[in-house]
Amino acid sequence: MARVALVVLADTETHGDKGRVANALEAAKELKGAGEDVELIFDGAGTKWIRELNRTDNRMGPLFDGVKDRVSGACAFCASAFGVREAVLAAGVPLLDEFDQHPSLARRIARGAQVITF
Repeated sequence: MARVALVVLADTETHGDKGRVANALEAAKELKGAGEDVELIFDGAGTKWIRELNRTDNRMGPLFDGVKDRVSGACAFCASAFGVREAVLAAGVPLLDEFDQHPSLARRIARGAQVITF
C-alpha cells in the first residue's frame, strides 16, 4: 500500500491555481478509490481553498466532499495568516500545528509517505 501526502499550496487567484487544486482533489479521489493511504493537507495560501470549496456555488465542492474524509488538516499558522482560520474550523477541518505551528512533513516522510505538492 502506498502512503501519499498531497499538499495544496496553490492560491485561489488564478486559473492555474484552480487547476492545481482540481488535480490535487482528483489525485486524492483516485488514490482513495485504489485503497491507498492518502491524506490531503492545505498549507500556505492553499488554506484559502477550504473556504472556497465549502461554498455552495463552487463546482469543485462535490469533488472535495468526496475526499473530505482524507483531509488531515490545514496549517494553523497559515490559516491565521491568510485570514481563514474561522472558515477552516467551521468546515470541520483540523488545524495542524505539529512543527512550529505548521504541518510536519518530516513526520509524514518518517512514516514512509511520499509528499506531492500542488
